[in-house]
Amino acid sequence: MMAEKFKYKRLNKNDAAVLLVDHQTGLINLVQDYSPNEFKNAVLALADIAKYFNLPTILTTSFEDGPNGPIVPELKKILPDAIYIPRPGQINAWDNEDFVRAVKSTGKKQLIIAGVVTDVCVAFPTLSALEKGYDVFVVVDASGTLNKDVRDAALMRIVHAGAQTMSWFSVASELHRDWRNDVEGLGNIFSNHLPNYRNLINSYRFKNKS
Repeated sequence: MMAEKFKYKRLNKNDAAVLLVDHQTGLINLVQDYSPNEFKNAVLALADIAKYFNLPTILTTSFEDGPNGPIVPELKKILPDAIYIPRPGQINAWDNEDFVRAVKSTGKKQLIIAGVVTDVCVAFPTLSALEKGYDVFVVVDASGTLNKDVRDAALMRIVHAGAQTMSWFSVASELHRDWRNDVEGLGNIFSNHLPNYRNLINSYRFKNKS
């Protein structure tokens, strides 16, 4: 029996929604697989990408009145129009009816997911969404957990189930498709979150002014 031919399922800005799960002021203290600055930068970069491409975005928290804490305030600042679902206690966001209803209301079949922690708050709704027929893209560097071994185990689990893993940089690039669509807009996001890319953009601007 011949193996099924590979089909490249790539992100489509017209069919994608962003789910930011449990980026809470208490929970982020558990993130040890990235440095605090690396992690914050990646999360805010993903938020900037969601805003730039005008993607439907859902912010959700779990038991924020407890030790998990409130959502990171920068996310609401960047995405003031995002749907916000404070879950009273469900660990798997997909167990919350309001969250699932919000996902369905976007009308999108591609879900870009990131959160804290990777092996629970990201993995559980990813598996649930895959079961319901969604295409799921997990943003690895905008998700964090206890250590790299735990992260690797979680990513192995969701990849085997059918999810794709990406970085925020690759998400932006795949959504954009062609630099001719807008050099300055995407270039500004990259340069704001990658110092080395700022050097590249500055060099480009200088060249074009010469």
